[in-house]
Amino acid sequence: MALDGVTLSHLIREIAPNLIGARIDKINHPEKEEIHLSLRNLGQSFRLLLNTSATSARINLTEKNKKNPTSPPMFCMILRKHLEGGKILSIKQLGLERIIVINIQNYNEYGDLANLELHLEIMGKHSNLILVDPKNNVILDGLKRYSHAVSRHREVLPGRTYIAPPSQGKVDPITLEDNWRLHLYQGELASKVGDLLVKNFSGISPELSREIITRAGLELNIRLEQCGDIDISRIFQNYTILADPEKLTTIEPCLYYQGGANPNRKANTGLPIAFTFLPFQQYQGLFNETRATLNEVVESFYGLKASNNNLEAKRGSLRKVIQEHSQHLDKKIGIYDETLSKAEKGLNYQRWGELIVANLYRIDPGAKEVEVEDYNEESLPQIKISLDPQLSGIDNSQRYYKLYNKAKVTIQKTEPLKEAALKELEYLDSVLLSLEQASSTQEIDEVHKELIDEGYLAGKQSNKSKGKSGKASKNGKSIKGAKASKGEAPKPKVFFSSQNRPILVGKNNRQNDWLTLKRGRPQDLWLHTKNIPGSHVLIPLEEGEEFPDDTTLEEAAALAIYFSQAKGSSLVPVDYTHVKNIKKPNAAKPGMVIYETNWTLFLTPKPETIENLLASETNELPFL
Repeated sequence: MALDGVTLSHLIREIAPNLIGARIDKINHPEKEEIHLSLRNLGQSFRLLLNTSATSARINLTEKNKKNPTSPPMFCMILRKHLEGGKILSIKQLGLERIIVINIQNYNEYGDLANLELHLEIMGKHSNLILVDPKNNVILDGLKRYSHAVSRHREVLPGRTYIAPPSQGKVDPITLEDNWRLHLYQGELASKVGDLLVKNFSGISPELSREIITRAGLELNIRLEQCGDIDISRIFQNYTILADPEKLTTIEPCLYYQGGANPNRKANTGLPIAFTFLPFQQYQGLFNETRATLNEVVESFYGLKASNNNLEAKRGSLRKVIQEHSQHLDKKIGIYDETLSKAEKGLNYQRWGELIVANLYRIDPGAKEVEVEDYNEESLPQIKISLDPQLSGIDNSQRYYKLYNKAKVTIQKTEPLKEAALKELEYLDSVLLSLEQASSTQEIDEVHKELIDEGYLAGKQSNKSKGKSGKASKNGKSIKGAKASKGEAPKPKVFFSSQNRPILVGKNNRQNDWLTLKRGRPQDLWLHTKNIPGSHVLIPLEEGEEFPDDTTLEEAAALAIYFSQAKGSSLVPVDYTHVKNIKKPNAAKPGMVIYETNWTLFLTPKPETIENLLASETNELPFL
């Protein structure tokens, strides 16, 4: 959701008391399109965030202290020169346009008090932050500089006259219905009412327009020509409630998340899809959170969005590494298959050598082939065997014996290589699954560390990958100069069955190993999809308890399927056994275990079962 003019008006009115009269202690430029002003006012500290990115342009107070570049960009240095130590006199929005002007008073280089203005223009990809001297309306600098080659309307360059963005011809909130109708009917009768509200009236976004129409009890796609007099009146009534910030003095900020309002849901999951200054009827049925202030909602929405973008960037880079290695293994397996196919044909050479020896009397000197009966088959078929005319019969048989031995050796050497490549490919599939399922930076980092430990990425290896000497190792060989990294303890997912029994799920191979081999007790029940990459699932059992109730067992199996490559499939086989039956072979890859004694359950998870299980998630590990 974009920060529309009406919502921005409520936000400015909310944060203005903390800003007016505040002193600017420090200015930072942590990201390319983001400026932070550290403020002090009435004995309190605040941090004002000004963002001009295409998808996240905004203004809000934040508590996040982001890391700054080693050398500040030019625009940051200009702001520090003119604004640090200054006092904010006012902050105002130009009508309901998404343009904010912050008036700051500070001493100039001559020691005189002077006023400067920071103009935050929220305009999608054209968003900008511009420092202006209002005395002569000259631009001192802009976060994004551009000339007439980019914009015919104006230039944003030091020394140029500041020209406001072009007006869109929209009108500010109208209190008289007759006057409002005149502006509404300026559009064509065939136009959608929602489009006309956005086009003709200030501060209204498509989302706010939909809400006005929804509250009026009309279809979202209704056209102006389809509206009766009563319909227009209902639209106007809701317009005056939602689109005039001066009349709406009490707000109730909300965050909305994808997914229904499940009564078992304990907290939000995933990325918020919208934020509003009042509960919106169009989002009725979605899981929502109400916050005390609109600033909290804006900060949470864009903060989570930024975290998700960073998460996806990390996920994308690691996915590329895994896919490149998998493609390389696919090529190797193809070469091995081709080699084995040719070698398997060479296994016939032993039989040919024997047939030549048995039929030496039929071979004339210089013969290029011989036709013999194949006594290895009951029908005694006649077959032709090619000969080297330069060799005797015995030498021809020895040549075929040598080719047979070569083929046999090739198969003996190639089959283990192919098997190892297939196991490595299976392992990389499990790592890729872990990567796709990762929902936090910590889980992504765990996959990153695993790839380093297994030698797929360069970096410092952990203790698990080190040899006895304490030095990091790869394939059993020590690597000098590497140091151990302790890292945080794994945090597997914890869910509760409908019988209120805990179910633990590993989200990656590191968590799987820890959950099964360290956290799990001998009597606990372990589950995993049969021959399908997926998470280890653990049901803690009491001493003397052999199995949990059937419902908990089925729900744990449903989670094993959900967190596997078989997600969404039907009749998926899930193996389950006790932890005491689980073994990890020497030199096995992370997450790889073996077992012999087990039971198998075939299950098609029900969507409502999965939804209730996911809603029961908690961050607390049960005491074992």
